[in-house]
Amino acid sequence: MNLSHDEVRKIAELAKLDLTNDEVTLYAAQLSNILNYFRELQAVDTSDIAPTASVLPLKNVFREDVAGATLTPEESLRNAYDSLGNQFKVSAVLDD
Repeated sequence: MNLSHDEVRKIAELAKLDLTNDEVTLYAAQLSNILNYFRELQAVDTSDIAPTASVLPLKNVFREDVAGATLTPEESLRNAYDSLGNQFKVSAVLDD
C-alpha cells in the first residue's frame, strides 16, 4: 500500500501539521512502509499463541515496609507556614 501525497496532506491537516512538499514526500514513503509492515504482520498465523497482556514476568518490585526513624513534632513543623502547638495550622476549607 502506497499513500499518495494527497492522503498524506489530508492526514497532516487532521493532525494540524503544516508540512512542506519535501516533508510530504518523506512521510508518504515512511507511512507507506509502516502500513506495508502491518500488512506483513497481519499475515502471520497467531492462532496457536495465547493472548497475553505482557511478555514480562509479573513480580512485586516493592521493598519491605520497615519502620524507620520518625521526626519529632518540632522537626515536622520546622518549615510549616503556620502552626498551633504541635499541629499544622491551615485556613478553613469547609464552612462551619
